[in-house]
Amino acid sequence: MTITVFNRARIVDPSRGKDEIGSVVVDGRKVAAAGAEALNQGVPEGATVIDCAGKVIIPGLVDSRVFIGEPGGEHRETIASASVAAAAGGVTSLVMMPDTDPAIDNVALVEFVLRTARDTAIVNVFPAAAITKGLDGREMTEFGLLREAGAVAFTDGRHTVSNSLVMRRALTYARDFGAVIAHETQDADLAASGVMNEGLYASWLGLPGIPREAETIPLERDLALARLTGGAYHAAKISTEMSAQAIRRAKQDGAQVTAGVAIHNLALNENDVGEYRTFFRLTPPLRAEQDRLAMIEALRDGTIDLIASSHDPQDVDTKRLPFADAAAGAIGLETLLSVALRLFHNGEISLSRLVEVLSTAPARLFGLPGGTLKPGAPADLALVDLDEPWIVSEDGIRSRSKNTCFEGARLQGKVLQTMVAGRTVFTA
Repeated sequence: MTITVFNRARIVDPSRGKDEIGSVVVDGRKVAAAGAEALNQGVPEGATVIDCAGKVIIPGLVDSRVFIGEPGGEHRETIASASVAAAAGGVTSLVMMPDTDPAIDNVALVEFVLRTARDTAIVNVFPAAAITKGLDGREMTEFGLLREAGAVAFTDGRHTVSNSLVMRRALTYARDFGAVIAHETQDADLAASGVMNEGLYASWLGLPGIPREAETIPLERDLALARLTGGAYHAAKISTEMSAQAIRRAKQDGAQVTAGVAIHNLALNENDVGEYRTFFRLTPPLRAEQDRLAMIEALRDGTIDLIASSHDPQDVDTKRLPFADAAAGAIGLETLLSVALRLFHNGEISLSRLVEVLSTAPARLFGLPGGTLKPGAPADLALVDLDEPWIVSEDGIRSRSKNTCFEGARLQGKVLQTMVAGRTVFTA
């Protein structure tokens, strides 16, 4: 068993309310000690010692919404390439969406993902299974069998279940199996051919808009059904002030409801679309600055429970097109932490809260190991320099696809080392 000691680091572990200078001792695959008390315990014989003065150690990030091409779209991203990108961003666990070809809607495909991840991935990959067969919103999948096979949640990924009866049944079944329904809401009729946030800027660009109500109306329905069924409902990616208010009310009513936000909707607004840059064609679309600020406030006050990268690789064929014709989505695994740290450096969110919403909360919500540095937990962690500046460049991107919103962005804060189950899977 190898022993590694990270000495004199600032340890931020929201699961135990810790933010202190100390040591982290990794013994084999587990955390043996982590905190100020470990500084005084001495170094075990034969241990590898890493001086981390001025650096921060956090539990590895848990990304709850990652789209991967495999199976069927390996040219965009494989489970292996996504895991390499994740490790570089300090992400030690990710929840993989069922939007593959074929969709992850049966036991064989859940087992395929788990087996492929075990053989090729360097981080933990957990499959989410489809709510409906073929992601078509009509016939429910076999929740019990999929849960038993290893599905950690149920979602139709990019698709919204428009049938209220199907959603009611899904919430009821998920409740009985102790699972979460993670849903992305967009009313297909209201959104119609919209490609960006509806407003003055869309009019200037001559692009059809998506009103905020396209997100909020189906969300309000889902929240009513969550109250009705008592099922665990997760609004996967909210982007508007109205949605945050709806989540807030549902939580006050005692509904078992949580919410997430994509990193793009925290860091960017509709003006970033600029000169029709298709890397900013996203779902949900980049909203007005007022909505972005409302997302930060909702994150701060606990209305929003987690941040996801919404990593969605698209290749040249689907992005190098007129804005209205381009596929929606951007990669985000490698930049997730560094972009989120903007909120810390700006004084908008505390470091402890940021680590909580990127690691501890998603691990807890989806029942995953990780998200903590408590002794006995898997040694999934990231060593971070909060102040190191770097510029995002296409050459440095490890993902198979290069469609990042942050190309050329100057970021502050970099992952120096990532460890999964005691094994170093990335060093800068």
